[in-house]
Amino acid sequence: MKATDALKHEHEAVKLMMRIMEVISARIRSGQKVQRQDLDNMTDFLRIFVDRCHHGKEEEILFPVLEEAGIPKSGGPIGVMLAEHEQGREYLRNISHALINFEAGDHSRAIDLSDNIQAYIELLNEHILKENDVLFQMADKVLTKEVQNNLYDRFEELEENVIGFGKHEELHEMLEKMSAAYLN
Repeated sequence: MKATDALKHEHEAVKLMMRIMEVISARIRSGQKVQRQDLDNMTDFLRIFVDRCHHGKEEEILFPVLEEAGIPKSGGPIGVMLAEHEQGREYLRNISHALINFEAGDHSRAIDLSDNIQAYIELLNEHILKENDVLFQMADKVLTKEVQNNLYDRFEELEENVIGFGKHEELHEMLEKMSAAYLN
């Protein structure tokens, strides 16, 4: 499998989580009960799967290889992606902070939580489009099949070393359970 195809496949899981997040955000905004475990699962998925695993593969492996192949970081698409990764981390910190008082019934925290979930969803939607339609297409033009295969192998190593053996599958199972609970 090409490295860029693997990242696009991961984007599909992220998009599923974003649909779940839309429902969670709407429920929070309307004052409906959302299970704390579901909120914790959501933030775990965002922190582990999206940031440490997916963004880690891009930042530590793909982007440096693309820079070596002539795709610019400063003033180019890689720099934009890195800035958006940082913005996503900021939204995730805000979500985590708003969760501190959420169960205590603090309505302003609930609105803050919902707002940050929505902002993060909007950022990720635009970010995924840019990566799939621009950056990954550029990568496919400048990287050979051999380099793509090597990157994919390095992605697998990073996944095991950073999040642990079997954690990726565990996160996908959790995602499926949340999907059944929120999207059916």
